[in-house]
Amino acid sequence: MSEFYKKILDNNKKWVEEKLSQDPNFFKDLSQGQTPPLLWIGCSDSRVPANEITGTKAGEVFVHRNIANMVVHSDMNMLSVLDYAVNVLKVKHVIVCGHYGCGGIKAAMGNNSFGVIDNWIRHIKDIYRLNKEKLSSIENEDERFNRFVELNVKEQVLNLAKTSIVQGAWKEGQELYLHGWVYGLNSGYVTDLNVNFSKNEDLHELYQLDI
Repeated sequence: MSEFYKKILDNNKKWVEEKLSQDPNFFKDLSQGQTPPLLWIGCSDSRVPANEITGTKAGEVFVHRNIANMVVHSDMNMLSVLDYAVNVLKVKHVIVCGHYGCGGIKAAMGNNSFGVIDNWIRHIKDIYRLNKEKLSSIENEDERFNRFVELNVKEQVLNLAKTSIVQGAWKEGQELYLHGWVYGLNSGYVTDLNVNFSKNEDLHELYQLDI
């Protein structure tokens, strides 16, 4: 058994003991069900842990993560998570959180091939193409990279609003807010991009579904 593997097993035991010392009913209460107010759609990057960033406890955040925090309409995994969160758990907020220094975003800015992931990165390249003029005008590469991260988050929030799942909830009068954040790996702070949707009318009429 490797030292790292043994370490994480030991860490689990210590974590359980710590939680029980703070609250003997912690796991008993947790096992009764979940009613999280928030769905977090974030990047798979190991440096971006949703609960730690937001200071939330177990049971408060329903989480979906993928490379570069994408909302792809043909992704049944994401759609299943979204549907369950919105229609069963009745979350009130959905946050798409990207992060500066994202490897998926960086890869989409170049032409290197990385294997199967190329098919996923193509969706990110589409965002660059849609914003090519705006991005190309930024001479500093780091600033252009950061701006691309932000533009990608904004587009994914819009993609969320376009789904029949979200629009159906709004049509039913469900309280549901969509937000876009970017996390700074070098600071720990999140930036609210002020891209928010809370009703069908926030969308261009072309995307408003007659549900």
